[in-house]
Amino acid sequence: MSTTPPAPGDRLSKLLALHAADPADAFCLYGIAQEHARAGRHGEALEWYDRTLAADPAYCYAYYHKARSLEDLGRALDACATLRAGLDAARRAGDGHALSEMNAYLDQLT
Repeated sequence: MSTTPPAPGDRLSKLLALHAADPADAFCLYGIAQEHARAGRHGEALEWYDRTLAADPAYCYAYYHKARSLEDLGRALDACATLRAGLDAARRAGDGHALSEMNAYLDQLT
């Protein structure tokens, strides 16, 4: 059994195959967004974060990482708006950890 993680392109290929099998799987959508963000393809990542949030509006870390991609694209105001929406989602979900992380990130941006 290999302990070497798959190459980034290989992970994306596997995630896309999983997505084809279950297009509404928020975890898979989020994983695809993360792979695009890691590769610096923030525009594509944003599309996949939006798809994640459409599938599961309570997926709190999608808001956080969407804000990171927005910031990387020089869109700090949009990142702040995304974090505020994420804070609302985290409150509704009772996710204190996500709430804390998004509050700290919002404080950094403002």
